[in-house]
Amino acid sequence: MKRVLAISLVLCLVGVLAAGCTPASQTSGNVIKIGVYEPSSGDNGAGGKQEVLGMEFANTVVNTVEIGGKTYKLELEIVDNESSNDKGPSAAAALVSAKCSVVLGSYGSGVSIAASDVFKNAGIPVIGASCTNPQVTLGNTHYFRVCYLDPFQGTVLANFAVDNFQAKTAYILTKLGDDYSAGLGNYFKEAFVKLGGSVVEETFQEGNSDFTAYLTTAINSGADVIFAPTSTEAASLIIGQAVSQGVKIPLMAGDTWDSSVILDAAKGSDLEVFVSTFFDEGDNTALGSEFVKNFKKWLNDNPDKKNNNGGNDIVAAVSALGYDAYMTAVEAIKKAGSADPKAINEALWDVKLTGVTGDIAFDEVGDAIRNVAYIKQANTTDASWIFVAIQGVE
Repeated sequence: MKRVLAISLVLCLVGVLAAGCTPASQTSGNVIKIGVYEPSSGDNGAGGKQEVLGMEFANTVVNTVEIGGKTYKLELEIVDNESSNDKGPSAAAALVSAKCSVVLGSYGSGVSIAASDVFKNAGIPVIGASCTNPQVTLGNTHYFRVCYLDPFQGTVLANFAVDNFQAKTAYILTKLGDDYSAGLGNYFKEAFVKLGGSVVEETFQEGNSDFTAYLTTAINSGADVIFAPTSTEAASLIIGQAVSQGVKIPLMAGDTWDSSVILDAAKGSDLEVFVSTFFDEGDNTALGSEFVKNFKKWLNDNPDKKNNNGGNDIVAAVSALGYDAYMTAVEAIKKAGSADPKAINEALWDVKLTGVTGDIAFDEVGDAIRNVAYIKQANTTDASWIFVAIQGVE
């Protein structure tokens, strides 16, 4: 009996690849589930919600796929990983139990790394939108991503600090135990030192809310720039306390600071805040402009979604990346001709598409091939972003 069952399973899998058959174990009726592994609470909850918005909007644009002459509905299965490396694996396990064919996420490299083995052991591929730490895809074949990486981002920001502020000394503040924060801080340091600069470094612990002593150290060190790659929750405190202390040193950070939380914290001050990011709302490409227009309309038509965006219709770069990650998953499903995770995993290596954040294709470790970043400055008068430059590395 077991032999007959085994032969039947083999024949079904052959059918999946050859005739577009979809294994029943990965579908419920005519539904294919795309898992969303993102934070909606914790330190990165604000950014996670914005990333999910891009995926949810994409699902309204493309919500069906044809496989073997049959139409399947694409359904999002969303879990909250709580921005927690400890709780992330349980959230990931919930997506495995829900029989998701492919997973998107997460905002936050640490929580992405924490759940990686859960997806690996279940044989489910994952497409990261904004998880930039190299460790996410290193040494595995199931994790992909559509964003640039921290070594590139750190170098871009170091170049910007030297080119625009003639910076000689940088103060770097990172969160202890945070893979993203520590990693990006280190890559910035390496690049800045190579450019002839010197650095002063400090770390803060989980739960810290008083940054006045750190900012005092930055001032006393004679720093020309402050680089603080932190969560938006910590960032809002840092910015508020920098304003209270009358800090005149430009603050710089990576993609996590591309948020309305930062704009609200800096509004009404004369603080200079600069971020590197993946997408600019003023993108004048046809695809980018169309995305911005339609995404804004969708936000304004859905008050609950707009609330998840911080109560405004500013288009965050992570929303654009979330959109592209979803569309990448759809292309992989179509290319595989199946809801089988293994077939989708194999198909992902050859997926190529033009996304709203640029052309997407994967290298030999599953990373998107990217060579530019956007630099934006917070407009503290009206809480908006000002495009500064498209920055690359030499």
